[in-house]
Amino acid sequence: MPFDREKIDQPRSNIEIPLIILIDMLTVALPKGALLKDSIRLFKAIGLDFSAFLESGNRQLQITDPTNTAKALLVRNSDVSVYVEYGQAQLGIVGYDVLKEKAPNVAHLIDLGFGQCRMSVAVKASSPYRSSLELPLHGRVASKFVHCAREYFENLDLPVEIVPLSGSVELGPITGMSEAIVDLVATGNTLRENGLIEIDVLFHSTARLIAHPLSYRLDTDNISQHIEQIRNQLTASIV
Repeated sequence: MPFDREKIDQPRSNIEIPLIILIDMLTVALPKGALLKDSIRLFKAIGLDFSAFLESGNRQLQITDPTNTAKALLVRNSDVSVYVEYGQAQLGIVGYDVLKEKAPNVAHLIDLGFGQCRMSVAVKASSPYRSSLELPLHGRVASKFVHCAREYFENLDLPVEIVPLSGSVELGPITGMSEAIVDLVATGNTLRENGLIEIDVLFHSTARLIAHPLSYRLDTDNISQHIEQIRNQLTASIV
């Protein structure tokens, strides 16, 4: 199924959205890591400059745009949706993989197109497995994306044990702890360097623009204007 038509699960959170949100200026949650530079470039194109985050030696986690009309929070990619869901940020940029894994209570607005990667099943190149359906019944699959992995194998009607890890999941098959892993893959270099190969792709992921649901509905701090500017900027870059 094409990733741009992928159905996002209903939110699994029981968080109640407050009826009144007091905001002094627009707040944007930006992701650390691979998505940061393109995220900052996008906001700069619509007149909001958060490039101070990219300066050498920067230790600030919150900065204000020079126009004093917006501020940005620098957080982990996996935490962006949390800040938006709780209303501490009205807009955020986050990987689709996080939205699939957490199903947060946020408004899904725009596929931004950058940060392309894929969620894949990988095994040792020396193993006999060349598709997920060839994995042994009740075998082990290591992953940081427990929900995505569990849902995928349940849909295959293949019972496996999901082993939750927070990093270096490649070591699962290498050490023999698991037959396979489910993880994000961009270039595939890390897999190859560790003797692993992809055997299936769950879905493709790109950066997405999200918003706090109530702020979006009430157009708090004119966020609809910023959203439209971003949409126009993306359209202009394609033409």
